[in-house]
Amino acid sequence: MKTKLTIGELITITSMLFGLFFGAGNLIFPAYLGQMAGRNIVPALVGFLVTAVGMPLLAVISLGLTGSNGLLDLSKKVGHKFAYIFTVALYLAIGPFFAAPRCLTVPFEIGIRPLLPENVDQRIALLIFTGFVYVLMLWFSLRPGKILVWIGKVLNPVFITVLGILLAIALLQPEGNIASFAAQEIYGSTATLQGILDGYNTMDTLAGLAFGIIVVDVVRNQGITDPDHIAANTVKAGVFSCGFMGIIYFLVALVGAESRAYAPLSDNGGAILADISAHYFPGFGTILLAVIVFFACLKTAVGLMTSCSTTFSEMFPGKLSYNKWAVLFSTVTFLISNVGLTSIIKISVPVLMMLYPIAITLTLLSVFGKLFNRNHTIIVSVMTMSVISSFFDLLKALPAEWTAAVGMDRVINVCDKYLPLFSYGFGWIVPTILGFFIGAGILAVRKVTKH
Repeated sequence: MKTKLTIGELITITSMLFGLFFGAGNLIFPAYLGQMAGRNIVPALVGFLVTAVGMPLLAVISLGLTGSNGLLDLSKKVGHKFAYIFTVALYLAIGPFFAAPRCLTVPFEIGIRPLLPENVDQRIALLIFTGFVYVLMLWFSLRPGKILVWIGKVLNPVFITVLGILLAIALLQPEGNIASFAAQEIYGSTATLQGILDGYNTMDTLAGLAFGIIVVDVVRNQGITDPDHIAANTVKAGVFSCGFMGIIYFLVALVGAESRAYAPLSDNGGAILADISAHYFPGFGTILLAVIVFFACLKTAVGLMTSCSTTFSEMFPGKLSYNKWAVLFSTVTFLISNVGLTSIIKISVPVLMMLYPIAITLTLLSVFGKLFNRNHTIIVSVMTMSVISSFFDLLKALPAEWTAAVGMDRVINVCDKYLPLFSYGFGWIVPTILGFFIGAGILAVRKVTKH
């Protein structure tokens, strides 16, 4: 019986997992962080790597250590209803509602729009481009058995090669000394905390929980059938892919910081990458960036559609087949992508501020659950406090006019005053820790009353 992957299989699966994780957002946010952090790039990167690399790795490991066959199975350790609600919410967020539409709009905004003549109708151009990507995404998604080939052996190597050319040229020909660039805005005072929040935007912890089912299936398809061996090989692939992702983040952030020498401060990482490409490849830079972002987004969109369709077809057997779910999710993604990138980000950030703490808490409970014998009372207590407190972080992230219209601005003011770390976007941490002690206290009381 086969117990471990060959070197070739491990490299291909590692490439596939990296390809699933690494979309356009994974380029945009570290580039922006680097430019804004300037000489504070190291503490900012430390924070960023916690939520953009460390937590996604733990998410993959949590599926392996617990022997879970996906997010639904992992979440059932909290409760049946929680498992279904959280799994549906997470997959819709990283799938057709937010992350997948972003994969269609980002390459247009960064790579296509700058190439268009001024008299072209931008909405029509976006419709045509997203329609083209929609066809490709659906074609790949309807062939899930080939995902290892499409992403691991084709799309990802092309993406890495083109990105590697840009990063190598930029790093080998630096234009300035990063130490001379002052940190901007909040990066000047709380660079590490802001880096942690920036890591939220990559959605990689959510993706780690979501893509686990794909990795498990691929490992199993290589002839490894024992659950322990599947888990071990899944963890190994996760370590290599997340480690490689961390290296790319570091390099992109460095290039972003160095861009201060020749490019103005920008309000988004896409514009920064455009400036970098144009500087080092005059006349050709825009096309090069368009290729990089296109392949980054396509491979991630395919992974999202595949994992969402697989999960929903298994969660709701007899409702829709895998192919029908793939068509439905791809179509919804196409429609929402035409709302525009700004609108997508405006709505997605508050949702992430609630989903991310829940995902982090679930991941940590799964990885370190043996320390308290995976006691169900403690798990439920911790998760309950995490869900409740993260809702207030969601409120804080909503546009001020929205919360004021429904009178929730008063609640936010109270939280700002009395809830530790709330003003930094981490109001969930103290209540979640308190949930652990509440659960332990309940267990102690039960033990005393029994005697």
